[in-house]
Amino acid sequence: MPADLRLVMLGTGDFALPTFQRLADTGHSIAALITQPDRPQGRKREIIPSAIKTAALAHEVPVYQPENINAPEGVELVRSLRPDLLVTAAYGQILSAEVLATARLGGTNLHGSILPAYRGAAPVARAIERGETETGVTVIAMSPRVDAGGMIAFARTPIGEDETAGELEDRLAVLGAPLIARVIEDIAAGRAVVLPQDPAKATKAPKLSKDDGRIDWSKSARDIHNLVRAMQPWPTAATTWYPSSGKAPLRIIVHRASVVEGEGKPGQVIEAARDRLVIATSSGAIRLVRVQMPGKTSLAVEEFLRGHAVHIGDQLGA
Repeated sequence: MPADLRLVMLGTGDFALPTFQRLADTGHSIAALITQPDRPQGRKREIIPSAIKTAALAHEVPVYQPENINAPEGVELVRSLRPDLLVTAAYGQILSAEVLATARLGGTNLHGSILPAYRGAAPVARAIERGETETGVTVIAMSPRVDAGGMIAFARTPIGEDETAGELEDRLAVLGAPLIARVIEDIAAGRAVVLPQDPAKATKAPKLSKDDGRIDWSKSARDIHNLVRAMQPWPTAATTWYPSSGKAPLRIIVHRASVVEGEGKPGQVIEAARDRLVIATSSGAIRLVRVQMPGKTSLAVEEFLRGHAVHIGDQLGA
């Protein structure tokens, strides 16, 4: 029988929650959850604990929230927990060699892509943005270099044609939880096989910024559709509407869109009636399905058009 391991879980985002829940059922001891400090959220700037922190407290697992895990006090904290293995998923900080060395068996990480593709902070969003039709998760043996450690296991899944980054990330989290649990059993039994990544095939998935959501109507309809999906739930895709009536420009957040046939000047409204608000691109057209004005709730386009006089010929974008 594999030996029981003393685990320390490091995770913050919702992507990490299914992994924590699965670890709680493995029989191995979870010495602690290390997660990012609670941050103000939303317009009211409320301090809301993460879902994984709430789950850990419900399981009576100690929770620690160091500002910098790699600072001397952070390293000493992890060392004091005497871990056999560190398990990370969506933690939000890169672990230094000193932190990894605190665990007898090092660390494993669940990453939201088939490595070495999409190394970095936003693998799910970047894969959708670039039009990938398949992705998956990889469990790696951690190294101080970002997502560069040897691969232990992976699982693939198709990407739905209209699937958003948030929806896909939720699926990948569930797909990865049993995979990382199996890897832990293999490590405990001494049968885990670690395969090196091919650095020549590595691609990057940099962290998202608000500017990433700006819609460029000179791109194709397919590219814009992918962008809208990739920017959900954050930072969201957005554009500026310039009414032909001469009214002040308004920013429109686009939550859902679809690719349709149509021609016209990129960014120009070519349909605006009932439930159809269609914008021309450099190739094909985009039908807006669900939109939002800043500070308001999101609306189906049919509701939006009832309250806003959008006309054929109006321009969106710069």
